[in-house]
Amino acid sequence: MSTATILHNPRCSTSRKALQRIRDAGIEPTVIRYLDAPPCRAELVELIAAAGIPVRQAVRRRESVYAELGLADADDDALLDAMADHPILIERPFVITENGTRLARPVEAIDEIL
Repeated sequence: MSTATILHNPRCSTSRKALQRIRDAGIEPTVIRYLDAPPCRAELVELIAAAGIPVRQAVRRRESVYAELGLADADDDALLDAMADHPILIERPFVITENGTRLARPVEAIDEIL
């Protein structure tokens, strides 16, 4: 049986859909509620690199703290620092399996690693 880990926010419909999609694939994932147990900056760097996406794509720009911190023109280092300090800024959900790492936006993006 395959294994999976999801960085999950149960209040997010996309995150709930991704969790269900993993379970529908016959996998009971490790669920990390990343707002309660946020990844450190180094883990964020690894996660984003493994997903093959730019840092800015991993940031939730609609959060009020994004504007409050003036992150619209921030470089990658500043974005990573902000996500480490304010995990609400981490886009969700990230899914990790032995087949790879994906940001599940859209949810179908995880199909190739399940």
